[in-house]
Amino acid sequence: MSKPKVDGEAAESVSPEESSEDSAKDLSEVDEALAEIGVDEEPAAEDSSDEEGSPAGEGSPAGELSVEALVADLERVTGERNQYLEASQRLQAEFENYRKQVARREADSKERANDGLINELLPVLDAFDGAVASGVDSVEPMRATMLDALTKNGLERLDPAEAPFDPNQHEAVMHEEGGDGSGPVVAEVMRAGYVWKGRVLRPAMVKVVG
Repeated sequence: MSKPKVDGEAAESVSPEESSEDSAKDLSEVDEALAEIGVDEEPAAEDSSDEEGSPAGEGSPAGELSVEALVADLERVTGERNQYLEASQRLQAEFENYRKQVARREADSKERANDGLINELLPVLDAFDGAVASGVDSVEPMRATMLDALTKNGLERLDPAEAPFDPNQHEAVMHEEGGDGSGPVVAEVMRAGYVWKGRVLRPAMVKVVG
């Protein structure tokens, strides 16, 4: 029996070797086409060794900036602390000076008040002195008591008979020629003077010789 014929041209049989050669040829053509347009056939694998191998933040610019920021903040806070400390010390010194000034003013005010009181008592002492000089001995105890009390509180009587003349404590109302030439000397006390706690309240009124 004869084999049936296939319509048209008889199909040619292809061997495995020929098929492999055709595939290799096709792949070669594809590689050439990709090379022409700049596409690699096998893209290089991303190297993640830096990200995976090195610790996070170590040697990175972000870590260095963070440390610098901390140092800058510390220096800023320290500077502000020093400024506040200096301001506090300055205010404390000013307050101490103010407190001393207030205390000094209060003391001066009290001294002035005492000075005024003593100045008002000086005419009383002068009256006692005049009465004693006139021979009224009955006022001597009162005069002595009053003068003793004031002396204990800082009053000093100036009665410089026959003492060298001192213009800071004496007021010369009369002057006579004479003497030994060594300098003016108080010949007579016309009115006693008084010193209150080191300050001359009233100079002694005197007659000077020389």
